[in-house]
Amino acid sequence: MMRSVKERNVVTIDASGVFYQELNDRLREVVKNGVGRIELSNVCGQRYIGTDLDRPVQIDVHGVPGNDLGAFMNGPRIIVHGNAQDGCGNTMNDGEIIIHGRAGDILGLSARGGKIFVRDSVGYRAGIHMKEYQDKKPTIVIGGTAQDFFGEYMAGGVLVLLGLTLKEGEKHQASFIGTGMHGGTIYLRGMVDDYQLGKEIGIAELDEKDRLLLAKLVTEFAGHFGGDVNVILKGRFIKLYPKYLRPYGLLYTY
Repeated sequence: MMRSVKERNVVTIDASGVFYQELNDRLREVVKNGVGRIELSNVCGQRYIGTDLDRPVQIDVHGVPGNDLGAFMNGPRIIVHGNAQDGCGNTMNDGEIIIHGRAGDILGLSARGGKIFVRDSVGYRAGIHMKEYQDKKPTIVIGGTAQDFFGEYMAGGVLVLLGLTLKEGEKHQASFIGTGMHGGTIYLRGMVDDYQLGKEIGIAELDEKDRLLLAKLVTEFAGHFGGDVNVILKGRFIKLYPKYLRPYGLLYTY
């Protein structure tokens, strides 16, 4: 049985043993009623938490949420006090997801707006198919490292990989970084070999605009998780960008 307590515009919900559909119906109900913050306790694999919510509510998740956390989200702020599973921020349009731990595969799949911050590392295909339109520019900042196909088919937005979990001199292990990339920018702190990068991307040194953007994002990251902004920014960054707007265009011509 789901239990909830409301106090000073804060609702506390015990998600222990609650089926994901029931939990999400309850979330939509309390958000519709204008609640400012929701504390979810005992979360254990429930999917779609925060999906399709479109109001500026803060949801604190205690436990491990299931796949597609914040999918299609349009405004809320979700704070996960632990690890998260696959598909966080799937096609999110606006809002913020802050993960005090690791995240799984396909983080930010097709995201078209909003920000995602992950304290530690992520799985495969983070940032796949990210896109941007007019003033919408999704941003993902990852404190650790990532698995293969980071930024695959990226069409817009900003990906930042800080490598803070790597030992001194240790390289990122991901291969096929930026494969099929045709928009957006990847900022990578640390070392990679050329063979780890997709053939569709170029490498550049940072300019002043890049440094200002990174300073802003790293400051936000440190505000969520701690850390010395100046020390992080002193690390070596490279900028990865798409060399072609249609990297596979010739495959569809006769």
